[in-house]
Amino acid sequence: MAARPRKKADEALLLTLACGATVESAARQCRLCERTVYRRLADPDFQCWLQQVRADMVQRTAGMLTAAAGEAVKTLLALQKESEPAAVRLGAARAVLEIGLKLREAATLEGRLAALEQQLAAQSA
Repeated sequence: MAARPRKKADEALLLTLACGATVESAARQCRLCERTVYRRLADPDFQCWLQQVRADMVQRTAGMLTAAAGEAVKTLLALQKESEPAAVRLGAARAVLEIGLKLREAATLEGRLAALEQQLAAQSA
């Protein structure tokens, strides 16, 4: 990958854009003109840095969600107790089933993808 951005303005712009700001908003927040922001966005190295910042943010968020998942499951299971209203129990049960199926599907796809990547690597070697 290319060298890291050198200017503080580029670093601030990367973070602002990665957080979802529009060009106009990012320019205003970083005290740049819009034309400069558009010029940076046209630069392949800058685009690469921006994609990396976004990917890092997604990875950190996924880690935080994974860490919180155990407590979330405990909460859903607690909501399924007889002392809760029927509508709450139904919602909790539905959530447990939906999330469980999605998690299983994601794990299966991840395993299949890893196997395919291994096959491709073996064929390339």
